[in-house]
Amino acid sequence: MTRFLTLAYGFVCYLIFFLTFLYLIGFLSNFGVPKGIDSSPAVDLANPFVVNLFLLVLFGLQHSIMARPWFKKRWTRFIPAVIERSTYVLATSTILIIVYALWQPIPSTVWQADSAWLQVALWAVFALGFLIALISTFMTDHFDLFGLRQVYLRFTGRIYQHPKFKVIFLYRLIRHPLYTGMFIGLWATPHMTVGHLLFAGGLTVYVLVAVGWEEDDLVEILGDRYRSYQRHVPMFFPRPGKVHETIRSGAEAPTRMR
Repeated sequence: MTRFLTLAYGFVCYLIFFLTFLYLIGFLSNFGVPKGIDSSPAVDLANPFVVNLFLLVLFGLQHSIMARPWFKKRWTRFIPAVIERSTYVLATSTILIIVYALWQPIPSTVWQADSAWLQVALWAVFALGFLIALISTFMTDHFDLFGLRQVYLRFTGRIYQHPKFKVIFLYRLIRHPLYTGMFIGLWATPHMTVGHLLFAGGLTVYVLVAVGWEEDDLVEILGDRYRSYQRHVPMFFPRPGKVHETIRSGAEAPTRMR
């Protein structure tokens, strides 16, 4: 691929991701999108569980397999390494679009907030969760995470080097603020239906499993540096006042593989 086509491909993949991310917010809130998680007509319960579980497994397989180092090593034999990240982002976005399109609603209510103040509070927490998830990507390298930095460096003729992340802001309190933000966004809702519960529960289980693989990869790459980070900084929930001195000083330590 020419440098211009590489740059254009990266930007298109990023744009599709960004729109897909925005759609996720509307999908979960049933607001401002053609199809929300509960907005379609109800169907027979035997079918929606099977379809929805298949969609969640499909997302989990794609998102994890394509993120593993062994897959990347083989995959880049067929595509240029510079667009590997953009292609991963595009594949994830495509699977999410399929999930949105084929998701089967199960509208039975699990819980519902009746008071107006509680509804507003839960929507505020919902928004905060997605804000935390988005902001956390900028605390490492947002544009590298989603493939733009790679194609831009190729366009300008510079050699790509993996960024050295510093443990700053939220990463001083928890190792995976992106996942914590997503958990909040998935579960904070004034009206939890069975379908929403299945979606939130399925993705939560996936993250809890996949984060172990991700951290194994980080330990293999970083060794004792990451083991020290694991010992002193919790995974998802902060322990105020328990920041280790090496982390407090801003020691460099990558905190994300994907």
